Amino acid sequence: MPDIWWKADPQDLHRLVDRVSSVYVERSHLDRDENAVVIINKKQTVRVPAAMVAVMLLGPGTRVTHGAIRLLADSGTTVCWVGEQGVRMYAAGLGPSRGAGLLHRQAWLVTRPKERLAVARAMYSMRFPGEDVSALTMQQLRGREGTRVRKIYRAQAERTGVPWNGRVYKAGDAFAAGDDLNRLLSAANAALYGICHAVIVGLGASPGLGFVHTGKATSFVLDIADLYKAEYTIPLAFDLTAQGLTEERDARLGLRDLIARDKLLTRIVTDVKTLLTPEGTDFEDTEANLLWDEHIGAVPGGTNYANDADLSAHGMTDNHIAVIGPDLNDSEAAS
Repeated sequence: MPDIWWKADPQDLHRLVDRVSSVYVERSHLDRDENAVVIINKKQTVRVPAAMVAVMLLGPGTRVTHGAIRLLADSGTTVCWVGEQGVRMYAAGLGPSRGAGLLHRQAWLVTRPKERLAVARAMYSMRFPGEDVSALTMQQLRGREGTRVRKIYRAQAERTGVPWNGRVYKAGDAFAAGDDLNRLLSAANAALYGICHAVIVGLGASPGLGFVHTGKATSFVLDIADLYKAEYTIPLAFDLTAQGLTEERDARLGLRDLIARDKLLTRIVTDVKTLLTPEGTDFEDTEANLLWDEHIGAVPGGTNYANDADLSAHGMTDNHIAVIGPDLNDSEAAS
Protein backbone atom coordinates (compact mmCIF):
# COMPACT_ATOMS: atom_id res chain seq x y z
CA MET A 1 0.00 0.00 0.00
CA PRO A 2 1.50 3.38 -0.99
CA ASP A 3 2.32 5.89 1.70
CA ILE A 4 -0.44 8.50 1.48
CA TRP A 5 1.38 10.80 3.88
CA TRP A 6 3.35 12.14 0.99
CA LYS A 7 5.88 14.86 1.70
CA ALA A 8 6.98 17.20 -1.06
CA ASP A 9 10.67 17.60 -1.74
CA PRO A 10 11.89 21.09 -2.72
CA GLN A 11 12.19 20.07 -6.38
CA ASP A 12 8.55 18.95 -6.37
CA LEU A 13 7.22 22.33 -5.26
CA HIS A 14 5.80 24.68 -7.85
CA ARG A 15 7.23 28.18 -8.02
CA LEU A 16 4.95 30.75 -6.42
CA VAL A 17 4.46 32.52 -9.75
CA ASP A 18 3.08 29.28 -11.22
CA ARG A 19 0.54 28.70 -8.47
CA VAL A 20 -3.06 29.76 -7.93
CA SER A 21 -2.66 32.86 -5.79
CA SER A 22 -5.31 31.91 -3.26
CA VAL A 23 -8.22 29.61 -2.54
CA TYR A 24 -10.88 30.95 -0.19
CA VAL A 25 -13.04 28.40 1.60
CA GLU A 26 -16.19 29.07 3.60
CA ARG A 27 -18.78 26.81 5.23
CA SER A 28 -16.97 23.68 4.06
CA HIS A 29 -14.95 20.75 5.35
CA LEU A 30 -11.32 20.26 4.27
CA ASP A 31 -9.81 16.79 4.22
CA ARG A 32 -6.99 15.02 2.44
CA ASP A 33 -6.94 12.42 -0.30
CA GLU A 34 -3.34 11.48 -1.14
CA ASN A 35 -1.76 14.61 -2.68
CA ALA A 36 -4.94 16.67 -2.89
CA VAL A 37 -6.95 18.71 -0.46
CA VAL A 38 -10.62 17.83 -0.76
CA ILE A 39 -13.13 20.62 -0.10
CA ILE A 40 -16.56 19.24 0.76
CA ASN A 41 -19.83 21.08 1.33
CA LYS A 42 -23.51 20.41 0.76
CA LYS A 43 -23.34 21.52 -2.87
CA GLN A 44 -20.12 20.08 -4.18
CA THR A 45 -16.83 18.30 -3.62
CA VAL A 46 -13.69 19.91 -5.04
CA ARG A 47 -10.20 18.38 -5.23
CA VAL A 48 -7.39 20.92 -5.09
CA PRO A 49 -3.76 19.86 -5.78
CA ALA A 50 -2.04 21.29 -2.70
CA ALA A 51 1.23 22.18 -4.45
CA MET A 52 -0.68 24.44 -6.88
CA VAL A 53 -2.03 26.77 -4.18
CA ALA A 54 -0.01 29.65 -2.72
CA VAL A 55 -2.49 30.67 0.00
CA MET A 56 -5.45 28.80 1.48
CA LEU A 57 -7.87 31.21 3.16
CA LEU A 58 -10.19 29.53 5.66
CA GLY A 59 -13.33 31.57 6.25
CA PRO A 60 -16.23 31.19 8.69
CA GLY A 61 -17.84 27.79 9.06
CA THR A 62 -14.75 25.92 7.83
CA ARG A 63 -13.43 22.73 9.44
CA VAL A 64 -10.06 21.27 8.53
CA THR A 65 -8.38 17.97 9.38
CA HIS A 66 -4.85 17.48 10.61
CA GLY A 67 -4.05 15.56 7.43
CA ALA A 68 -5.10 18.48 5.22
CA ILE A 69 -3.03 20.96 7.21
CA ARG A 70 -0.01 18.66 7.08
CA LEU A 71 -0.25 18.32 3.31
CA LEU A 72 -0.62 22.08 2.83
CA ALA A 73 2.38 22.70 5.08
CA ASP A 74 4.52 20.13 3.28
CA SER A 75 3.54 21.71 -0.04
CA GLY A 76 4.66 25.18 1.04
CA THR A 77 1.09 26.52 1.08
CA THR A 78 0.29 29.24 3.60
CA VAL A 79 -2.92 28.74 5.58
CA CYS A 80 -4.73 31.81 6.93
CA TRP A 81 -7.80 31.81 9.16
CA VAL A 82 -9.78 34.84 8.07
CA GLY A 83 -13.19 36.50 8.25
CA GLU A 84 -15.70 36.60 5.41
CA GLN A 85 -13.88 37.17 2.11
CA GLY A 86 -10.69 37.81 4.05
CA VAL A 87 -11.83 40.96 5.86
CA ARG A 88 -10.32 39.77 9.13
CA MET A 89 -6.96 38.12 9.72
CA TYR A 90 -7.06 35.89 12.81
CA ALA A 91 -4.07 33.57 12.46
CA ALA A 92 -1.72 32.09 9.89
CA GLY A 93 0.42 29.01 9.49
CA LEU A 94 3.41 28.66 7.19
CA GLY A 95 4.90 25.26 6.49
CA PRO A 96 8.64 24.57 6.48
CA SER A 97 8.81 23.67 2.79
CA ARG A 98 8.97 27.25 1.63
CA GLY A 99 11.68 29.52 0.26
CA ALA A 100 12.57 32.76 2.04
CA GLY A 101 13.60 34.64 -1.09
CA LEU A 102 10.83 37.25 -0.97
CA LEU A 103 11.42 37.88 2.73
CA HIS A 104 15.17 38.30 2.15
CA ARG A 105 14.44 40.64 -0.74
CA GLN A 106 12.11 42.73 1.44
CA ALA A 107 14.64 42.88 4.28
CA TRP A 108 17.39 43.89 1.84
CA LEU A 109 15.24 46.72 0.45
CA VAL A 110 14.04 48.05 3.80
CA THR A 111 17.53 48.18 5.36
CA ARG A 112 19.08 50.28 2.58
CA PRO A 113 17.92 53.93 2.56
CA LYS A 114 18.27 54.39 -1.21
CA GLU A 115 16.34 51.21 -2.06
CA ARG A 116 13.77 51.82 0.68
CA LEU A 117 13.11 55.31 -0.65
CA ALA A 118 12.66 53.89 -4.15
CA VAL A 119 9.97 51.46 -2.93
CA ALA A 120 8.26 54.22 -0.93
CA ARG A 121 8.23 56.45 -4.01
CA ALA A 122 6.77 53.58 -6.04
CA MET A 123 3.97 53.27 -3.46
CA TYR A 124 3.22 56.99 -3.65
CA SER A 125 3.36 56.97 -7.45
CA MET A 126 0.52 54.43 -7.39
CA ARG A 127 -1.58 57.03 -5.57
CA PHE A 128 -0.54 59.88 -7.93
CA PRO A 129 -0.98 58.37 -11.40
CA GLY A 130 0.65 60.41 -14.13
CA GLU A 131 2.82 62.41 -11.73
CA ASP A 132 6.59 62.20 -11.41
CA VAL A 133 7.57 61.63 -7.78
CA SER A 134 11.05 60.26 -8.48
CA ALA A 135 12.81 63.32 -7.05
CA LEU A 136 10.58 64.00 -4.03
CA THR A 137 11.76 63.47 -0.46
CA MET A 138 9.69 61.54 2.09
CA GLN A 139 8.68 64.83 3.71
CA GLN A 140 7.43 66.17 0.39
CA LEU A 141 5.61 62.91 -0.33
CA ARG A 142 3.87 62.98 3.06
CA GLY A 143 2.75 66.54 2.39
CA ARG A 144 1.44 65.59 -1.03
CA GLU A 145 -0.41 62.63 0.45
CA GLY A 146 -2.00 64.76 3.17
CA THR A 147 -3.32 67.19 0.57
CA ARG A 148 -4.63 64.35 -1.59
CA VAL A 149 -6.50 62.72 1.31
CA ARG A 150 -8.11 66.01 2.36
CA LYS A 151 -9.36 66.52 -1.20
CA ILE A 152 -10.78 62.99 -1.24
CA TYR A 153 -12.69 63.51 1.99
CA ARG A 154 -14.03 66.84 0.74
CA ALA A 155 -15.10 65.35 -2.59
CA GLN A 156 -16.88 62.44 -0.90
CA ALA A 157 -18.70 64.81 1.45
CA GLU A 158 -19.92 66.86 -1.52
CA ARG A 159 -20.94 63.73 -3.42
CA THR A 160 -22.97 62.17 -0.61
CA GLY A 161 -24.06 65.22 1.36
CA VAL A 162 -22.53 63.77 4.54
CA PRO A 163 -20.74 66.42 6.64
CA TRP A 164 -17.03 65.85 7.19
CA ASN A 165 -15.43 67.29 10.31
CA GLY A 166 -12.05 65.55 10.22
CA ARG A 167 -10.62 62.13 10.98
CA VAL A 168 -10.88 61.14 14.62
CA TYR A 169 -10.10 57.68 15.94
CA LYS A 170 -8.40 55.83 18.76
CA ALA A 171 -6.98 52.36 18.33
CA GLY A 172 -9.04 49.78 20.19
CA ASP A 173 -11.89 52.19 20.96
CA ALA A 174 -14.36 52.38 18.11
CA PHE A 175 -16.58 54.89 19.88
CA ALA A 176 -13.81 57.38 20.64
CA ALA A 177 -14.52 59.07 17.29
CA GLY A 178 -17.98 60.11 18.40
CA ASP A 179 -19.60 60.14 14.95
CA ASP A 180 -20.84 57.32 12.75
CA LEU A 181 -18.72 58.24 9.73
CA ASN A 182 -15.44 57.93 11.63
CA ARG A 183 -16.51 54.62 13.19
CA LEU A 184 -17.39 53.24 9.77
CA LEU A 185 -14.05 54.38 8.40
CA SER A 186 -12.23 52.62 11.24
CA ALA A 187 -14.24 49.42 10.74
CA ALA A 188 -13.71 49.39 6.98
CA ASN A 189 -9.98 50.09 7.35
CA ALA A 190 -9.62 47.28 9.89
CA ALA A 191 -11.26 44.90 7.42
CA LEU A 192 -8.94 46.10 4.65
CA TYR A 193 -5.93 45.51 6.90
CA GLY A 194 -7.10 41.94 7.34
CA ILE A 195 -7.10 41.06 3.66
CA CYS A 196 -3.76 42.83 3.06
CA HIS A 197 -2.26 40.98 6.04
CA ALA A 198 -3.43 37.64 4.67
CA VAL A 199 -1.91 38.31 1.25
CA ILE A 200 1.44 39.47 2.65
CA VAL A 201 1.79 36.46 4.92
CA GLY A 202 0.63 34.16 2.16
CA LEU A 203 3.32 35.40 -0.21
CA GLY A 204 6.00 34.82 2.41
CA ALA A 205 6.77 38.51 3.04
CA SER A 206 6.94 40.16 6.47
CA PRO A 207 3.97 42.19 7.76
CA GLY A 208 6.35 44.17 9.98
CA LEU A 209 8.96 45.40 7.50
CA GLY A 210 7.29 48.54 6.21
CA PHE A 211 8.70 51.15 3.84
CA VAL A 212 6.55 54.17 4.69
CA HIS A 213 5.28 52.99 8.08
CA THR A 214 7.66 51.67 10.68
CA GLY A 215 7.72 50.46 14.30
CA LYS A 216 4.64 48.20 14.24
CA ALA A 217 4.33 44.48 13.66
CA THR A 218 1.94 45.38 10.81
CA SER A 219 3.85 48.29 9.24
CA PHE A 220 3.93 46.72 5.76
CA VAL A 221 0.23 45.88 6.08
CA LEU A 222 -0.47 49.59 6.65
CA ASP A 223 1.71 50.48 3.66
CA ILE A 224 -0.23 48.21 1.32
CA ALA A 225 -3.67 49.05 2.68
CA ASP A 226 -3.06 52.77 2.10
CA LEU A 227 -2.94 52.03 -1.64
CA TYR A 228 -6.65 51.18 -1.68
CA LYS A 229 -8.36 53.36 0.94
CA ALA A 230 -9.24 56.17 -1.47
CA GLU A 231 -10.88 53.69 -3.82
CA TYR A 232 -12.62 51.45 -1.29
CA THR A 233 -12.95 52.29 2.39
CA ILE A 234 -13.43 56.07 2.20
CA PRO A 235 -16.23 56.07 -0.44
CA LEU A 236 -17.83 53.07 1.29
CA ALA A 237 -17.97 54.80 4.66
CA PHE A 238 -19.58 57.91 3.16
CA ASP A 239 -22.10 55.84 1.18
CA LEU A 240 -23.13 53.82 4.23
CA THR A 241 -23.50 56.93 6.37
CA ALA A 242 -25.68 58.55 3.70
CA GLN A 243 -27.88 55.44 3.66
CA GLY A 244 -28.21 55.37 7.43
CA LEU A 245 -26.27 52.09 7.72
CA THR A 246 -24.08 52.99 10.67
CA GLU A 247 -23.19 49.66 12.28
CA GLU A 248 -19.58 48.52 12.05
CA ARG A 249 -20.85 45.23 10.63
CA ASP A 250 -22.27 47.20 7.69
CA ALA A 251 -18.76 48.40 6.85
CA ARG A 252 -17.26 44.91 7.05
CA LEU A 253 -19.98 43.36 4.89
CA GLY A 254 -19.84 46.24 2.42
CA LEU A 255 -16.12 45.89 1.96
CA ARG A 256 -16.47 42.12 1.71
CA ASP A 257 -18.82 42.51 -1.24
CA LEU A 258 -16.50 45.00 -2.97
CA ILE A 259 -13.53 42.67 -2.49
CA ALA A 260 -15.43 39.80 -4.09
CA ARG A 261 -16.77 41.97 -6.92
CA ASP A 262 -13.42 43.47 -7.91
CA LYS A 263 -11.27 40.43 -7.08
CA LEU A 264 -9.13 42.65 -4.89
CA LEU A 265 -7.11 39.71 -3.56
CA THR A 266 -5.54 39.17 -6.97
CA ARG A 267 -4.76 42.86 -7.33
CA ILE A 268 -3.05 43.03 -3.93
CA VAL A 269 -0.93 39.98 -4.77
CA THR A 270 0.21 41.63 -8.01
CA ASP A 271 0.96 44.96 -6.32
CA VAL A 272 3.01 43.45 -3.48
CA LYS A 273 5.09 41.36 -5.87
CA THR A 274 5.58 44.33 -8.21
CA LEU A 275 6.78 46.57 -5.39
CA LEU A 276 9.23 44.04 -3.96
CA THR A 277 10.35 42.43 -7.22
CA PRO A 278 9.83 44.90 -10.08
CA GLU A 279 10.33 43.77 -13.64
CA GLY A 280 13.95 43.05 -14.37
CA THR A 281 14.80 42.08 -10.80
CA ASP A 282 17.06 39.04 -10.49
CA PHE A 283 14.99 37.12 -7.97
CA GLU A 284 14.72 33.42 -7.23
CA ASP A 285 12.51 32.06 -4.45
CA THR A 286 13.65 28.46 -4.17
CA GLU A 287 13.61 26.51 -0.95
CA ALA A 288 17.08 25.66 0.36
CA ASN A 289 18.34 24.41 3.70
CA LEU A 290 21.44 26.54 4.28
CA LEU A 291 23.32 27.96 7.25
CA TRP A 292 24.75 31.47 7.15
CA ASP A 293 28.53 31.82 7.31
CA GLU A 294 30.31 35.16 7.78
CA HIS A 295 33.18 34.16 5.49
CA ILE A 296 31.71 32.18 2.59
CA GLY A 297 28.07 33.25 2.70
CA ALA A 298 26.33 29.93 3.34
CA VAL A 299 27.04 26.29 4.08
CA PRO A 300 24.77 23.25 3.69
CA GLY A 301 22.25 22.60 6.45
CA GLY A 302 21.29 19.19 7.77
CA THR A 303 24.90 18.54 8.71
CA ASN A 304 26.31 18.05 12.20
CA TYR A 305 29.35 20.31 12.41
CA ALA A 306 30.20 19.36 16.01
CA ASN A 307 31.46 16.24 17.76
CA ASP A 308 30.05 14.54 20.85
CA ALA A 309 32.43 16.39 23.14
CA ASP A 310 31.12 19.73 21.89
CA LEU A 311 27.52 18.72 22.59
CA SER A 312 28.06 17.43 26.11
CA ALA A 313 30.13 20.46 27.01
CA HIS A 314 27.10 22.66 26.40
CA GLY A 315 24.70 20.48 28.36
CA MET A 316 23.06 18.88 25.30
CA THR A 317 22.28 15.19 25.79
CA ASP A 318 20.08 12.54 24.24
CA ASN A 319 17.37 12.97 26.88
CA HIS A 320 14.10 14.51 25.69
CA ILE A 321 10.72 15.02 27.34
CA ALA A 322 7.37 14.42 25.64
CA VAL A 323 3.94 15.08 27.14
CA ILE A 324 1.27 12.98 25.38
CA GLY A 325 -2.42 12.93 26.26
CA PRO A 326 -4.40 9.70 26.76
CA ASP A 327 -5.89 7.80 23.88
CA LEU A 328 -9.59 8.71 23.61
CA ASN A 329 -10.39 5.02 23.01
CA ASP A 330 -8.66 4.00 26.24
CA SER A 331 -11.41 2.76 28.56
CA GLU A 332 -9.24 3.54 31.55
CA ALA A 333 -8.86 7.18 30.47
CA ALA A 334 -12.58 7.48 29.92
CA SER A 335 -13.47 6.25 33.39
